[in-house]
Amino acid sequence: MQRLKSLIESQAFEQAIVTLIITNAVSLGLETSPAVMDRAGGLIVLIDRLILSVFVAELLLKFAVYRTGFFRSPWRIFDFVVVGIALIPSAGAFSVLRALRILRVMRLVSVVPSLRRVIGGLLNALPGMGSILLLLGLFFYVFSVMATKLFGESFPEWFGSIPASAYSLFQVMTLESWSMGIVRPVMEVYPWAWAFFIPFILCTTFTVLNLFIGVVVAAMQKEHDDQAASDRATLHDDQAALLAEIGELRTEIRALAAERNSQ
Repeated sequence: MQRLKSLIESQAFEQAIVTLIITNAVSLGLETSPAVMDRAGGLIVLIDRLILSVFVAELLLKFAVYRTGFFRSPWRIFDFVVVGIALIPSAGAFSVLRALRILRVMRLVSVVPSLRRVIGGLLNALPGMGSILLLLGLFFYVFSVMATKLFGESFPEWFGSIPASAYSLFQVMTLESWSMGIVRPVMEVYPWAWAFFIPFILCTTFTVLNLFIGVVVAAMQKEHDDQAASDRATLHDDQAALLAEIGELRTEIRALAAERNSQ
């Protein structure tokens, strides 16, 4: 069992799984092309099933090695769910799940350590992002109410209700056709409308969204520092064990030398 564990945790095994995931991503993409499926549809489907079989075998091996400890790792649970979705029959009421097979590509996140660190940083950023989302929601509500009262009568399609105003303001916040598409037409009726939209953009696009970036960067930096600290601690422990072994060897050598001198 120890040899099996060493196998599934080896770098060569992980590289093989990464190669299969990328190959599977390409094959699933080719399935969307009718021309390709007409020419080599049988081969592509065969490749997809073979790769899925390998993923199932991998999970069974991990079940055999880790047993109940399999579900202690969130990444192994993630792999189990992704592969399990692919095993559900894609017919009848479950036909929509056929499109979800591409989720198998997301297994790269659980296999590649650098991607795992990125996801870990994003998860650590969630508490701070929640506070920023609350602030952003407050801004949106206030400005949506104002926009509905100010511009709703002349532009009911954009600002006729609070949900419509919120959606239009979301477009403004993303800077997608905000000037020519929304603001300038509104300014033709309300020349002072710039005094409403510019503060909104400053408050949301250039302030709150940058706070998002700051929180995520700080969380990812903390994740990197924690990993570096863990690596340094492991290296320190290895060095301490090595020095202890060297000290024991010196003691044995001195004992052997003293014994030889006494003879």
